[in-house]
Amino acid sequence: MDKTSKIYVAGHTGLVGSAIMRKLESEGYTNIITRTFEELDLTDQKATREFFEKARPEYIFLAAAKVGGIQANSVYPADFIYINLMIECNVIKASHEFGVKKLLFLGSSCIYPKMAPQPIKEEYLLSGYLEETNEPYALAKISGLKMCQYFNKQYGTNFISVMPTNLYGPNDNFDLNTSHVLPALIRKFHEAKINNAPYVEIWGTGTPRREFLFVDDLADACLFLMKNYSGNDFFNIGTGEDVTIRELAELIGEVVGYNGELKFDTSKPDGTPRKLLDVSRIHKIGWRHKTELKKGLRTTYEYYIRATRMV
Repeated sequence: MDKTSKIYVAGHTGLVGSAIMRKLESEGYTNIITRTFEELDLTDQKATREFFEKARPEYIFLAAAKVGGIQANSVYPADFIYINLMIECNVIKASHEFGVKKLLFLGSSCIYPKMAPQPIKEEYLLSGYLEETNEPYALAKISGLKMCQYFNKQYGTNFISVMPTNLYGPNDNFDLNTSHVLPALIRKFHEAKINNAPYVEIWGTGTPRREFLFVDDLADACLFLMKNYSGNDFFNIGTGEDVTIRELAELIGEVVGYNGELKFDTSKPDGTPRKLLDVSRIHKIGWRHKTELKKGLRTTYEYYIRATRMV
C-alpha cells in the first residue's frame, strides 16, 4: 500500500473511521475514498456493487457498523444483527468480486464468550455462550470475521480482521440513550458539574472490569497490520490493562473536575463481569498502544467540550 493507493474507508464519519482517516492523512496517503450513508447505503447490495464497480478501491478499512451500548442493543436487537450482517456481506463479497488487494475488517471484543477465561485469547472464540445483552452485535461481528477467513481459504483473498477492546476518543457518541459507558460518563459528569448536581448516577454495581483503548491507537494498529501482516489469524487490539467501572468513574470525575458523589443503580445490568484482552499476539509482531487512559480521557473531554460549544 503506497501513498497513492486507492483506499476506501467505510464508515469514515464514525469513531473508528474518523481516527483511521486522521492516521492515513497524517502519514501522507493522498487517494482516500469516502462515502456518507446518504451517498451510499452499504446494506443495499446493488448500490454497494455499483460503487465498487465504479470506484475500484484497492484497499479497504471496513469500519462501517451500527454500534451502541447495553441499552441500544437491548432495544434494537434486530437492527444490530441485520444492519451489521448486511454491511459485512455486501462489502466483503464486492471486495472479492472487484479485486480488492487487501481488506481490514473491524470487529469487537464482544465476540468472546461471557465467561471466557481472562485475559481473553483469540483462541477462545466460539468456546462458550455470548453475553446476552450484546449477542446480536456479537453474532454479526463473528460472522464478518469468519467471512474474511473463509474467503481467504476459498478464493485466496487477503482479508484480515481486528477485534478491538472498548474504544473511546474524539468523535465518540455521547448520547445517553445509545452511547457506551465511557462517553456516557463523560457527559454525565460534565452536566453534573455544570448544574452543581450533588451526585452522578451510574448503571450497575461499579465492580465489572473493563479495558479501554484510545481510538487513535486502534487506527495506528490497523495501519500497522495493513502494512505488515497477511494471513488468516485475527488480532485482539487493546492495552492489556483494565479498571473497574467505579475506578473509571472516579478518573473521569477527576478529569472533568466534578467533586460530587457517585450513586450506583444496582437494578441496572452490569454486563460481562470482566473483559480484558490478551494482546500478546499483536505484541509479538511489534505493535503496542501508546496512549495511557488518563491522557486519553483528557483529550476526549476536551473534544466533548469543543463539540458541545459548536451545537
